[in-house]
Amino acid sequence: QVQVVESGGGLVQAGGSLRLSCAASGGIYSINAMGWYRQDPGKQRELVALITSGGSTMYADSVKGRFTISRDSAKNTMYLQMNSLKPEDTAVYYCNVKGMKGSILYRSPVDVWGKGTLVTVSL
Repeated sequence: QVQVVESGGGLVQAGGSLRLSCAASGGIYSINAMGWYRQDPGKQRELVALITSGGSTMYADSVKGRFTISRDSAKNTMYLQMNSLKPEDTAVYYCNVKGMKGSILYRSPVDVWGKGTLVTVSL
């Protein structure tokens, strides 16, 4: 069973930095895209950043120039370097993995979410 685990959240002062990690494991055959999303209580989950298997990236306008997404394909791991953090970045950050599980003989699609990691930015 494919699992996704986030780590690296915590409490940081405004202007500080954090680095989130997301590790996918459990029968993954290939990954098409990995993304970071965030959600405040009472609000919809929003896309923060996305990286494809080809290395293309996209960012929400609110984080462009401050956040950088990257991945280590060999380790099925994704990172989000967050700099110049603002109080409005406070949220639970979720990792999402879209790809295929199984083997070369039989594969099926997967779309898996992690349980999230809390990022709190104080004034």
